[in-house]
Amino acid sequence: MKNIYSNIFKVNNKNLSKTINYLKKKELVGVPTETVYGLAGNAYSSQSVKKIYLLKKRPYKNPLIVHYYSLKQLKKDVELNDNFFKLYKKFSPGPITFILKKNKNSLLSKMVTANTNTVAVRFPENKILKKILKSLDFPLAIPSANKSSHISPVSAEDVAQEFRGSIKIILNGGLCRIGLESTVVDLTSKPKILRPGLISPAEISKILKIKIKINYNSKIIKAPGMLKRHYSPGIPMKLNQEKAKSNEAFIVFGKKHKKGKNIFNLSYTSSLVEAARNLYKTLRLIKNKNYKMICVCSIPQNGIGLAINDRLNRAAK
Repeated sequence: MKNIYSNIFKVNNKNLSKTINYLKKKELVGVPTETVYGLAGNAYSSQSVKKIYLLKKRPYKNPLIVHYYSLKQLKKDVELNDNFFKLYKKFSPGPITFILKKNKNSLLSKMVTANTNTVAVRFPENKILKKILKSLDFPLAIPSANKSSHISPVSAEDVAQEFRGSIKIILNGGLCRIGLESTVVDLTSKPKILRPGLISPAEISKILKIKIKINYNSKIIKAPGMLKRHYSPGIPMKLNQEKAKSNEAFIVFGKKHKKGKNIFNLSYTSSLVEAARNLYKTLRLIKNKNYKMICVCSIPQNGIGLAINDRLNRAAK
């Protein structure tokens, strides 16, 4: 696809240096991750963090995920525990976010944590982002690069469409490999999942050797993705549908569904991983086609299907 946006840049040494300098100046940049594209700023700078909240129109009660390059850096800001080390060894770097208690001497902006005593932290797998983090002496607060409650972006073009010229640099890392946000696991007390993702409750239970459940109704917001309305295309949605009218978009899954002008199949091969990768891309496509209603077929509730259904339920609110 031809780049029609002047703020989307190829990934090369010159543009990486430019991006790093912007971050050091407390500016915001758009960056790829393995999950979705993020809006990155200095997590130690309240000036940078405030810009994130303002640009996203994000409620200040909704904390941000802080991305680190090394454990050495992380130890300065949070209290680590045995459950963290077990999961970190197995799944990091990768699409898992840990909720940990904040150190008293932490340099993190209080806005990052929404004035709580816990921090959401992650070690991204994406090579471009890892290179940026390695070059900085501060971690990055990186929520998804979209306006609050909107569809998360899975390409540099999505970010540019969402914010136009408000972000001066968006690094083009291609389509995100996973396409859904990270699994969030709270390790501050008895471990529990606050947001499902690619890494399933069963996988986490196996490592920790305890039964892990998803807490969908936590009253305390410790991590992104916990607000009731989220990931929305701004169009009414009906879930678990068997059919749709010809003027309604119909999101389906599997080869049993017929092809049609208004039918959008997340995976003809019934792959939930492929369906997850295509979900936000499909919602954005439907929105751009100006449909007034979206119907969605039933999606299996296992593996990353738990995360797909979580996003659909919040998008339909």
